[in-house]
Amino acid sequence: MLIEFEDYKNKLNALLPKLEALGESLQLDDARNEVEKLEEESAQEGFWNDTENSQKVQKRISALKNKIEKYEKLRSGWDDMMTICEMAMEEDDDSMLPELQSEYAAFEEKLETMRLQTLLTGEYDANNAILTFHAGAGGTEAQDWTQMLYRMYNMWAEQHGYTCKVLDYLDGDEAGIKSATLAIEGENAYGFLKSENGVHRLVRVSPFDANARRQTSFAAVEVMPEITEDSEIELRDEDIKMDVYRSSGAGGQKVNKTSSAVRLTHIPTGIVVASQVERSHFQNLENCKNMLRARLAEIKEREHLEKISDIKGVQMKIEWGSQIRSYVFMPYTLVKDTRTGFENGNVQSVMDGNLDGFINAYLSMQSNQK
Repeated sequence: MLIEFEDYKNKLNALLPKLEALGESLQLDDARNEVEKLEEESAQEGFWNDTENSQKVQKRISALKNKIEKYEKLRSGWDDMMTICEMAMEEDDDSMLPELQSEYAAFEEKLETMRLQTLLTGEYDANNAILTFHAGAGGTEAQDWTQMLYRMYNMWAEQHGYTCKVLDYLDGDEAGIKSATLAIEGENAYGFLKSENGVHRLVRVSPFDANARRQTSFAAVEVMPEITEDSEIELRDEDIKMDVYRSSGAGGQKVNKTSSAVRLTHIPTGIVVASQVERSHFQNLENCKNMLRARLAEIKEREHLEKISDIKGVQMKIEWGSQIRSYVFMPYTLVKDTRTGFENGNVQSVMDGNLDGFINAYLSMQSNQK
């Protein structure tokens, strides 16, 4: 048994250079200096008078401290495991092996996740994300599937300490949703979630089919970075057509029934966005502008275009052959990503927001292609 502790000690020593390299790439000394400066700034008289700036500064302090703390916890975890190995070998005691095994597995996973975070260097990776869900063909079954995906991303966001804000929500005819737009707010939300952009395919026995036949459904998820102000993403009044209409669908608490819903059409690209969840016409208009900037920024980044005037909207086909991931509930359970090959047999866990394996596999693949 004690030979296993020797093995773990060797594995930990082999991981040490990776851990130290991570510390360097996180630029922790710079982060500590920046925290010190920002805390000095926030202690100045009159700092809280400028609400917008003070909130921005506090948010930055919190993000930097979180980064430092995460790495320090990882580092002390390595020290603790090394101590366990040495104590067990000295005292000839194998009772701590199960604890060491689970701690090592968790450590490896956290180290890889933090390493992947350092790869999020894209222009908009640090931004909030805007997710838009569209049901594919297939009526109620596809609309139910769209709502399941909507729930899955809400749960993923909650598990990672992000906040969710509904920007638009259109109920399905009998169940589920036809379309919805969700803002997921927090550092690197777009960097992590950009891998989720595409068509998601479901295979299951439909609860809406009296004959209990197996059905295939599709839903599309569009992921865009939230852009509040960007000199390159300029929205000119002459490029925008605005329609105001009455909110539709059952909606419950999510949809307001006054004529305050807003639809914007971006004339150069043909992109259409809508918001109907706010009580005020102006708030819905602001939501639409944020969504439109996000859509244009996502296309610009994808196509590496310099000029926003060159951007053309891309229509995704929500059908067979264009999916990025398949979720199979019957005759077996498996979620498989068609791009990375990553898979998870626990489909319920994935539907409950366990997406990190898929996200990390995509980021690793992208980093290897650079």
